Amino acid sequence: MSANLYDLLAGGFPADRAKACFILSDGREISYGELEWQAALVAGRLVADGVKQGDRVAMQVEKSVEAVVIYLATLKAGAVFLPLNSAYTASEVEYFIKDAEPTVLITDAVAFVRESASAAPLEMSVPRGADDLASLIYTSGTTGRSKGAMLTHGNLAANAVALHEIWAFTPKDVLLHALPIFHVHGLFVAMHCAFLSGCPMIWLPKFVDAEVLAGLKRATVMMGVPTFYTRLLANPGFTRKLADNVRVFISGSAPLLPTTFAEFEERTGQRILERYGMSEAVIITSNPLKGERIAGSVGYPLPGVELRIGGGEETGVIEIRGPSVFGGYWRMPEKNKEEFRDGYFITGDVGRRDPDGRVYISGRAKDLIISGGYNVYPKEIELILDEMPGVVESAVIGLPHADFGEGVCAVVIGKGDEAAMIAECRTKLAAFKAPKRILFVDDLPRNAMGKVQKNLLRQTHAGLFAKG
Repeated sequence: MSANLYDLLAGGFPADRAKACFILSDGREISYGELEWQAALVAGRLVADGVKQGDRVAMQVEKSVEAVVIYLATLKAGAVFLPLNSAYTASEVEYFIKDAEPTVLITDAVAFVRESASAAPLEMSVPRGADDLASLIYTSGTTGRSKGAMLTHGNLAANAVALHEIWAFTPKDVLLHALPIFHVHGLFVAMHCAFLSGCPMIWLPKFVDAEVLAGLKRATVMMGVPTFYTRLLANPGFTRKLADNVRVFISGSAPLLPTTFAEFEERTGQRILERYGMSEAVIITSNPLKGERIAGSVGYPLPGVELRIGGGEETGVIEIRGPSVFGGYWRMPEKNKEEFRDGYFITGDVGRRDPDGRVYISGRAKDLIISGGYNVYPKEIELILDEMPGVVESAVIGLPHADFGEGVCAVVIGKGDEAAMIAECRTKLAAFKAPKRILFVDDLPRNAMGKVQKNLLRQTHAGLFAKG
């Protein structure tokens, strides 16, 4: 029996294929039947053009329904889907093309789907095994060259089924989708839940306040990154009444500030459901749909996911194994030997678990600061700074220091008295953890999913302590 992910997803489509799959911002609707038919046509074209099982189909386009058609068609044709950020430069794309060697590169999804209209539709999906590659997702590559995470049909199916169950999706749901689809959050997490329940998606090319507020009048589920929620809170039009129809607001891809969590609950009466994931395993943990959601915690491991803290310490690097964990990085056998231990993938994320199993993330291992021989976890300091008056958000980094090896530096959006804030930190933290400097900025550098790029902050401010 084939384990092609397409068959699992299409199995969730509504029996009445005339029902809406995509609700566009201009009011138009595209049915599940139209999506299925176009995917069959494009899959037929791919096969006719010589795309074989396991061949890579790369796509660098803006978000559109046609891009989703190509994703599903690629799965149906038995090929491997390779989404590329539309913001990548030509030189960046050149690297991915050289590394992945795709058979097809699509740069205009609308034209590709339109030109496939005369193709013979592929009626049955190409058989694939659970261990066969379904998608190649390149990591952001903040250090070293980008790595292609190999996700199989079995990996993606296991994660989709688990999320669909724990978040209790039904055909009655309406998902507000304003995320990009070159990333696992928008491509796999959000869309797979909708497909498996056969529910419609309010389909927005990007987060636009007015369109999101309008969409919330009809949505029952919203998935977003933390900046989506801070933008909603900054808009007076986002009221408790507007949020009443939404049964769950889900956040991920970057840490959710406890202050945002608290302000959101105060405004709406609802607690955001934060979860934790990564390209290499899609979603790893989630706060409960029914039960206590705690600020700063990313909840419990998904069913089937085993999670442990490496090193035997209370806080350490998170290691995971389970059906959704990828098989390794594309064409990097030596790297794969380093990244797995006893069958567990070493995530590089630092965290801890409560006695009841709840997981808390402290940051990335590569962001660990070693100052004067002592380990300093940035998150611990950021939580204190973010509670201070005038601070919108903070990012704590280690910078070269002649005496300590690394000196603790905080880069803060907002205003405040540097000396007073450092003194306040010293009342709550060991002296070696307190920032030696606090820099005030208007904004922090972020990647496409809203994560602060601390590597860029370290580069920008590398000479700070050399200057005294």
